[in-house]
Amino acid sequence: MPVFSGQNRDQLRQSYLDAWRKYTARQPMEPLEAQLAAVIAEHPEYIPLLESGSEALAADYTPEGGQANPFLHMGLHLAIREQVATNRPPGITRLHQSLRQRLADSHAAEHAMLEVLAETLWEAQRFGRAPDEQRYLERLRAL
Repeated sequence: MPVFSGQNRDQLRQSYLDAWRKYTARQPMEPLEAQLAAVIAEHPEYIPLLESGSEALAADYTPEGGQANPFLHMGLHLAIREQVATNRPPGITRLHQSLRQRLADSHAAEHAMLEVLAETLWEAQRFGRAPDEQRYLERLRAL
């Protein structure tokens, strides 16, 4: 997400911790913090980690370790929400609506979509190129 560009891993993770702390303390939040808190609230399994503070900042998530990266997972939710809100790539809002209706749950639709987004981003990184938006949309249509 462009909002986070320029942040290192610890700064990015700290954004999640700060948003959750403010949310639970009922403190005023910036719009992005409110978005972060909303995603966190939908993932109660991640709350103990976020409330651990330094553990959350230090944790490493590698494919070899067998643990999913909760920060990546939540970040993909935010990316899907931004894509749907801006209809970028064109057509994604309609695809999300269709999937949401079929699954009867917006969160479940995002979960299905974020798997495709993660695969698309991984391929782009692997081959050193921009994500292929058309292939991404084709994969989403196949869900």
